[in-house]
Amino acid sequence: MQPGIHPAYGPVVFRDKAAGFAFLTRSTATSESMIDWEDGNSYPVIDVEISSKSHPFYTGTARVLDTAGRVERFERRYGRREAR
Repeated sequence: MQPGIHPAYGPVVFRDKAAGFAFLTRSTATSESMIDWEDGNSYPVIDVEISSKSHPFYTGTARVLDTAGRVERFERRYGRREAR
């Protein structure tokens, strides 16, 4: 790596306030606000709107489409398709 052209890469806390969840990782993202972490050190904190604790896909609250109901409704409305 060439010196002086890469951003600083260090520990950062990402916090999802909606879910009350935070995790410590390394990133090039920075922030002016700091947080005291579980290990006693202070780290920059970045607030995010959605994380794995609040995203419907990861929490299992994602809605599944009822494709069978849609097909039946289509067939009632427009009739069955003719066989070829």
